[in-house]
Amino acid sequence: MLDIIKVIILGIVEGITEWLPVSSTGHLILVGNVLKPSMSDAFMEMFDVVIQLGAIMAVVVLYFHKLNPFSPRKSHKQKMLTWQMWIKVLIACVPAAVVGLLFDDILDKIFYKPLPVAVMLIVYGVLFIIVENRNEGRKPTVRRISELDIKMLLWIGAFQMLALIPGTSRSGATIVGALIIGVSREVAAEFTFFLAIPVMFGASALKLFKFGLAFTPMQVFLLLLGMIVSFAVSVIAIKFLMKYIKNHDFKAFGYYRIVLGIVVFLFFGIQALFK
Repeated sequence: MLDIIKVIILGIVEGITEWLPVSSTGHLILVGNVLKPSMSDAFMEMFDVVIQLGAIMAVVVLYFHKLNPFSPRKSHKQKMLTWQMWIKVLIACVPAAVVGLLFDDILDKIFYKPLPVAVMLIVYGVLFIIVENRNEGRKPTVRRISELDIKMLLWIGAFQMLALIPGTSRSGATIVGALIIGVSREVAAEFTFFLAIPVMFGASALKLFKFGLAFTPMQVFLLLLGMIVSFAVSVIAIKFLMKYIKNHDFKAFGYYRIVLGIVVFLFFGIQALFK
């Protein structure tokens, strides 16, 4: 029963933090370290990634019409633009896909710990503040996904690649990368949502394959429960973010990341002293 409550909490954390630029995997590692569900380390490492499928399905549901190139409600031109958008999403996914496949185990071994998470929380928090201050008063040069060219896509893709380090935030990294090159906040956030679909399906498939699909009935139940909770919470979080950025910048998230990074340093530093 206690593990069920813990998984519900982890699902809520995932649903909120997957879309806000504050690092979902980072939060899951930190909360997981505090809650300590009675599951193996291997299962929890896989769980922290695969639970994100629930969050991804929230994007598919909320943006189904926009993402669907076969919609009968779309004109031929709109269908072609939808296909074009998917091609752009796949191009931007290439850097993260290549590095993730080649170095997934190494990255997990080195960075899947509280200290690197804290460092990346602070680094990207500072970056958000710097980029938003630089952009203050400037008008964005890209207001539609259709205006993104190949160089821009690879640039955004490179930032998404950096998010393979826990604590970075996939949405945070890609949004920062997009803002630097003059993409509007709304387009940066929306394109980040769409990028998550192939990336997280791929990352989840990789984790499931490495785990071996040897689940106990309780593990299956907990994994599905976490995904359902993260889906429901994600719907709310996505709607909140898109409404929020119409009138606000991302600096508040930058300050939050810095404060959280410092708290993590102190929490795990003190914990290490008393071991």
